Amino acid sequence: MSEATPPPPATPLQRGMDLLSNAAIAVAVAALLGLVVVQGWQVIARYVINDSPSWTEPVTVLLLTTAMSLGAAAGVHTNRHFGFFLLADAARPQLKKLLHAVSPLVIAAIGAVMAYWGAVLLFDGLDIRIAGAPMPQSIGYLPLSLGGVLMVVFALYRLLLVLRAPLTDEAR
Repeated sequence: MSEATPPPPATPLQRGMDLLSNAAIAVAVAALLGLVVVQGWQVIARYVINDSPSWTEPVTVLLLTTAMSLGAAAGVHTNRHFGFFLLADAARPQLKKLLHAVSPLVIAAIGAVMAYWGAVLLFDGLDIRIAGAPMPQSIGYLPLSLGGVLMVVFALYRLLLVLRAPLTDEAR
């Protein structure tokens, strides 16, 4: 029985990307926990105290958008996103590398669009207040924009890994 070879030591760039991804996951987890607390308070305030607060809905939407956007970005880093690798796996090595390089490029393009338009929508509504909450109406676009930026960063890093990999490497 042979022993598995240990993975190569992580580069400073890999450690930085892992740290950034772990931070995104930590913020997403905190947002989900905050979501549970806010919705729990909403239920207690509405059905026990009979005085439903108006701020819970916009805060819930913000927390949900934060968890979704940062979680999706972390999924790009860990390569746990949708991918259609059947064609690439059946191709010869040179074409396989090209097809595996297209995936992070598409993800980076989508992330760039999310980051740009999220920022445009964020800045467009900063001076308008949400009814019932002391927040800008467009604050929900902030996590969308940040998640898009992180998707671009992680996708470009994945592209770098694909381009550095030898032609015979089967790893995605």
